[in-house]
Amino acid sequence: MKAPRTPGWIIDFQKFISRGNVAGLAVAVVIGAAFSGIVNSAVKDILTPIIGALTGGVDFSNIFVTLKGPVKATLAEAQKAGAVTVNIGLFLNAVFQFLVVSFFIFWVSRIAAKLHRKEEKIEEAKPEPAPTREEVLLSEIRDLLAARGVSHE
Repeated sequence: MKAPRTPGWIIDFQKFISRGNVAGLAVAVVIGAAFSGIVNSAVKDILTPIIGALTGGVDFSNIFVTLKGPVKATLAEAQKAGAVTVNIGLFLNAVFQFLVVSFFIFWVSRIAAKLHRKEEKIEEAKPEPAPTREEVLLSEIRDLLAARGVSHE
C-alpha cells in the first residue's frame, strides 16, 4: 500500500521552519512585545495626559458610546454594569500607539540604513591587501609562460 501524499503546504512549512529567518523572526517578536510595553506606557502615562491637558482634560479612554444597558460616567463603570459600548477612545489610543510605534521604527530603520551605508563606505575605502609571496611568484611564472607563447588553457 502506498503512503498518503504529504500536502504541499506541509512541505512549504517545513522549508520555512528550517530557514534561519524563523529564529530572527522569533527574536523580533520577543523584542516587539517588550517594546510594546514601553510604547504603551509612553502613550498612556506621558503623551495621553499631555494631549488631555491641551484639549481641556479629555480622557480618551473614557470616550465611548453606550449602545445597550445603563449609561455610566466612565467606561469601567459601564462595562462593570454590563453595558454594550463602542469604545472610541480606546480605539483612538490604539491608533495613536500605532503611529508612535511606526514613527519610532521609521527612525530606527533610517538610522540603521545610514550606519550600514557608512560600513559599506569603510569597506570600500580599505586598500586591497598586498599580494602574498606565492601570488607574486605565480604571476611571474604566468607572465614568463605567456612571453614564451605557452598557453595556460
